[in-house]
Amino acid sequence: MGFSVDSEIGKLKQVIIHRPGKEMLRLTPQNKDHLLFDDILWLEKAQEEHDRFAQILRDRGAEVLYLQELLAQTLQVAEAKSYILDYVFNENTCGPRAAQTVRALAESLPEPELAELLIAGITKAELLERTTGADSLVLSTMEDDDLLLTPLPNHLFTRDTSCWIYGGVSINSMMMEARQRETIHYEAIYRWHPLFAGSDVPLWSEGLAAGPATVEGGDVQIIGNGAVLVGVSERTTAQGIERLASRLFKGGQVSQIIAVEMSKNRAQMHLDTVMTMVDKGTFTVYGDLGTLPTLTLRPGDAEGIEITRNAPEEMYSVIAKALGIDKLRVLVTPQDSRAAAREQWNDGSNTLAIAPGVILTYDRNVNTNQFLTDHGIEVLAVPGAELGRGRGGPHCMSCPTLREPVDA
Repeated sequence: MGFSVDSEIGKLKQVIIHRPGKEMLRLTPQNKDHLLFDDILWLEKAQEEHDRFAQILRDRGAEVLYLQELLAQTLQVAEAKSYILDYVFNENTCGPRAAQTVRALAESLPEPELAELLIAGITKAELLERTTGADSLVLSTMEDDDLLLTPLPNHLFTRDTSCWIYGGVSINSMMMEARQRETIHYEAIYRWHPLFAGSDVPLWSEGLAAGPATVEGGDVQIIGNGAVLVGVSERTTAQGIERLASRLFKGGQVSQIIAVEMSKNRAQMHLDTVMTMVDKGTFTVYGDLGTLPTLTLRPGDAEGIEITRNAPEEMYSVIAKALGIDKLRVLVTPQDSRAAAREQWNDGSNTLAIAPGVILTYDRNVNTNQFLTDHGIEVLAVPGAELGRGRGGPHCMSCPTLREPVDA
């Protein structure tokens, strides 16, 4: 099977998602902020909501791939298993003695259990229940409920750690410590899983090797016509965008990148928290976003990059020009600033298009959903009372790997 995502709105054929699991039970009022969640989830309800999300995707013709299953299948490859375990369990992360103990446990587990452990983490007590332990200074200084390996609850948001851009994939280096270990799983999956191995897919970013030049997928939108929209945000750096641009331009599939300079705060952590594409030339946008400065990047001479700075008021005309159209249709829900802020916080603008003019949204954003419906967009509402506590909507929770081309 080929992989290609050349728009945000082409009919969705294949997508990676992650059903929330045991890792969510590690969230507490004390650690949730460090783990980048604003609240703790009721897991069973969140799973019900996510199952509904997945079923809608299937009902509309998309093949749903689960991240944890992909990881478990990848771990069946000995080289992949060693690659991940060498990174996760070593003397720098666990101390020499504890690393030996937990590594031995990991090696003994069936692949599905190991995949769960890598995502959910493990406490000292859980380790000692299953091993004889070791004379470890690290373990001796820990309480029984302390985590030797921290959980990865943000794997829920599969868009961020890897994103497909035209015919290749960007395995992303993540800004926040709580998310950095996610990248090693995607590196292994794309390198060794039978679905992807040997496919000669270009890598626009190799993940951990990118280091502090971060790009997160929530800031990347493939708008079509050889153009990509990228947010310069709290999580995506200018260095990361420039590095990505050089790879994309060298690959010959992208003709320009529009970088949007955003406010660097949690409420607008990624571009897709304030605007997403819902149809040809059409975006839904957070009402209080206004217009922002943009920079247009194009291939230059001798593999260089030409950069044009655009005034804030030109934002939408710059995007329209990149799409080869005269004007964008910008859908901003008419509501007061307090209502707009609430719906933006609840991912009102974080929509996932599964075909032109057909989108998934959270059901709680009543005003925005009705407004989009009134303007000819087919809205498929997903329950999000629990899923939304992580501050991410349907766009965040999906990593498309294949979309049909959009007719001009």
